[in-house]
Amino acid sequence: MARSPLTLAASVTSALPRAGVVSAAALSENAAGRYDSALVTLDDGRQVVVRVPTDADADRDLRGEARALQALTAGVRAVLPLAAPVILGDTVLDARPVVVHSWLPGYRVDAGHVPSGPGVATELAAAIAAVHALPTSVVRDSGLPALDAAQVRAEAERLLDRAEATGSLPFGLLRRWSAAVAADDLWRFETTVVLGGVDPASFLFEDDADDVPRITGLLQWGGLSVGDPAVDLRWLASAPDARTDVLDAYAASSPRAVDGALSERARLHAELEFASWLVHGHAAGSESVVADAVALLEALDESVRDAPPLAQDSVTIDDAFAAIGRVPQAAAVDTSMQTDTYDADALSEYTTDETVSSTPTEDETAPLELSDWMRPEPPGDDVTDVRADDDDPEAAARNALRRWTETA
Repeated sequence: MARSPLTLAASVTSALPRAGVVSAAALSENAAGRYDSALVTLDDGRQVVVRVPTDADADRDLRGEARALQALTAGVRAVLPLAAPVILGDTVLDARPVVVHSWLPGYRVDAGHVPSGPGVATELAAAIAAVHALPTSVVRDSGLPALDAAQVRAEAERLLDRAEATGSLPFGLLRRWSAAVAADDLWRFETTVVLGGVDPASFLFEDDADDVPRITGLLQWGGLSVGDPAVDLRWLASAPDARTDVLDAYAASSPRAVDGALSERARLHAELEFASWLVHGHAAGSESVVADAVALLEALDESVRDAPPLAQDSVTIDDAFAAIGRVPQAAAVDTSMQTDTYDADALSEYTTDETVSSTPTEDETAPLELSDWMRPEPPGDDVTDVRADDDDPEAAARNALRRWTETA
């Protein structure tokens, strides 16, 4: 049973002994019931957020989030162009950790609602580039995960192996992804500080005096690590209209040269989220999750069947089949997703309520259209959990990725 705001408010006085509580209200965090959360007003006028995990996985993720926020020292926060929550205190409630942190105001924009042109798209690009520009010592000195390019590539290959071992991965996707993993040019990049797959809905916006959206804060930091900068741009698969503007603004804002395969790897990371969903279903022993994942993979396979390869200039068909030949055929493969950088809380959700048609050129990969698989969310700061009706398996499949990113 979900804890009431009053119960959560009482825990604030334990985490912050000298604080007095004036009021408390329920707070939706788009976490699909993984946390009990409340917005609490203190007697000194401050508003704080209190969060309690509802299960062991959420417990682990909340501890990881707190650890990442603690890595953001005052010096690091001073150079960031946006605010991050500040951990104010902690306690224990019903054997679960309670974390109290500062509340950040603002509105959010879903990936599918990011328009082209200056504004939201360019703000997102500049904010992500600013995080990527942080010195990697911020992560390494805090003991957070750090991978080099070869390890990032190996992670992708391991995920592909595990997905293939389920026996449910369409051969077309296996061939497409094996070719990408085998393409050396695709994996020549400089690793940076990353957010582990940030989604636009994690950023907070406020309009300036000219009604121009400006990013003021970022809520999700649990995936803070060193890795592939492309992983934080995989959401562009759900925002094809904004893709060019985001990539251009990101390159202009980045202090280092952007590698030429950034957008292709971002697309690959987006597609591999479907493989993650499949692997998760098998690891959890959930037939419904596996069924959802298979439906999603089959739809994705159909949508990219005529699309150019992700690394068409650097991999031959012989390379692709050679890579496929390296995939083990044995069924006894660990599908537990025990990787250095895998953080389910950081997996992005891909949502949109608009269908954007785009005809790919010979040199451009078709946008990954997710709008037909998701239901639109209502506007506003509170985001509700979108679930398909039990008697509508197609809708259930369309919402599978959302449930994966919210519940895994």
